[in-house]
Amino acid sequence: MAKSPKMYAELSSWWPVLSAPAEYADAAVLYRDILDSASSRSIRTLLELGSGGGNNASHLKAHYEMTLVDLAPGMLAVSRALNGDVEHFQGDMRTVRLNRAFDAVFIQDAILYMTTKDDLRAALQTAFAHCRPGGVALFAPDHTRETWRPSTEHGGHDDGDRSMRYLEWQYDPDPDDTSFACAFSFLLREGGEVRAVHEQHSLGLFARATWLELITEAGFVPKALPYRHESFDPELGVELFVGLRP
Repeated sequence: MAKSPKMYAELSSWWPVLSAPAEYADAAVLYRDILDSASSRSIRTLLELGSGGGNNASHLKAHYEMTLVDLAPGMLAVSRALNGDVEHFQGDMRTVRLNRAFDAVFIQDAILYMTTKDDLRAALQTAFAHCRPGGVALFAPDHTRETWRPSTEHGGHDDGDRSMRYLEWQYDPDPDDTSFACAFSFLLREGGEVRAVHEQHSLGLFARATWLELITEAGFVPKALPYRHESFDPELGVELFVGLRP
């Protein structure tokens, strides 16, 4: 990955206005249920790679002793403000090594920034390196190649004298590669002034078989779990992937 997107750098302080922690509550319950039911051991410690602004951790920390890793210093600052009682480290999920093992490892949609097979392989190997024998890893991409479709969505929140509204547009300029494009337009209001910011992210898109192959290659026993939610196409849903470390 090259330069951090504006969303995670100069706009990082706007993250709670873009994506409020309360929006993660339902998904956090699902992730907890999957982790607890899939693991062969009681989960006490949980490592989240690509933890972003800490929205998942704000719900999961009540149940696990968490450690958070993210590449962007700005996002770590946002997360520390929300989760001051949780341990944070800066690191790239492809290469970071904390030299510790955890009962469980979790990567949500930050894994979409792995845009090549080698990137994804490296992230999965990092998860394995930090997972205790008998532990579990949960990978929660928004899409696989089979479930992705072009889409648009919008949203945003108000926070005192600051407000944000965004438009997100996902499209695939080259269906033959392992990525798709996600363009964002942000309208940012502070007091009476409104400014516009635009940027485009490149996100990874891999077939279900590739996920299962690379999870196995990393050393896990893999399992794909269907997940349906009102925010996804009801005919497609998405799949989450679990890796059990023998």
